[in-house]
Amino acid sequence: MVRLTEYVTSGGCACKIGPHILQRVLDSVKPVTNDNVLADMTGADDAGIYKLNDTTALVQTLDFFTPIVDDPTLFGKIAACNALSDVYAMGGTPLTAMNIVGFPVPLVEQGVLTDVLNGAADIVRQSGAAIVGGHSIENKEPIFGMSITGSVHPDKVWKNKGAREGDVLILTKPIGTGVMSNALKGDLFPTGVAQAVASMSTLNKYAAEVAQNYTIHACTDITGFSLVGHSVEMAAASGITIDLHAHSLPLFDDVLEGARMGLVPAATYGNRKAITDVAIGSDLDLVWQDIVFDPQTSGGLLLAVPPSESDQLLADLHSAGVTSATMIGMCESFSGVSVQVIA
Repeated sequence: MVRLTEYVTSGGCACKIGPHILQRVLDSVKPVTNDNVLADMTGADDAGIYKLNDTTALVQTLDFFTPIVDDPTLFGKIAACNALSDVYAMGGTPLTAMNIVGFPVPLVEQGVLTDVLNGAADIVRQSGAAIVGGHSIENKEPIFGMSITGSVHPDKVWKNKGAREGDVLILTKPIGTGVMSNALKGDLFPTGVAQAVASMSTLNKYAAEVAQNYTIHACTDITGFSLVGHSVEMAAASGITIDLHAHSLPLFDDVLEGARMGLVPAATYGNRKAITDVAIGSDLDLVWQDIVFDPQTSGGLLLAVPPSESDQLLADLHSAGVTSATMIGMCESFSGVSVQVIA
């Protein structure tokens, strides 16, 4: 039986280039843009937005990575969920998907790529989008992902900019996928691993559909740069401070124990090095630093909503099956640091 994780040094969003390294590159690249571009690479938004007319804009994104699980079908499902998530994070609806493939030929000949593609197709079918093509290359490490095109009304785009003082923060999925991916490689903590795999292979579609009925001041999805990293992007863009309540964070079973055992991806330390505009409460166990900087794969949506709407939004999310949705913090006036992690 093929174990896909044995072919890679790091899996899922933990394989991505660190934010501090990537930012140095982007700072030296001049964007190509025009007046129809509503969101591009110059910000920290999850996808590009291109206005077609007064009622329709395109949402465009792509995402790919190395295997975070051994099962090829599950790998395809997780990669597809992760790619589609960026469209939901912008308030959009997916329309089309294209496969991005880099695979060792022996695995292709064994039928592994077929299983990956079928797993991804199942998720795209659930999203209501269509697969219209793709591209493949031969590669020593298997990689897979998708390019997604969606649509959104130009006046209803969710951005990571716009969170306001007093807003409540709701996170729609638990965190800890990086720790649990290392647990999977060591055949440890089967309950927590199963929870993480189920979460990563669940679309953010259902959470986004509920949230469309509410006032969303800002939104992002939580992926490789960690909960703290993406919260810093939202806070900095919005000019506020975000208070994250560590003991309120939804976690998969055994994440705390796994982190204490050292089952921490290398990308966690890269995130901690790169993301400095954060203050960690001195009364918090040091293990929380590993958890809040843990790189997430196919994580949940982080929603900034008015306090008057937060309770009902949370109740509706739970009723819609988004049972892990949790209030995890608040937005306050800028205090000198973008994010504070407190007990």
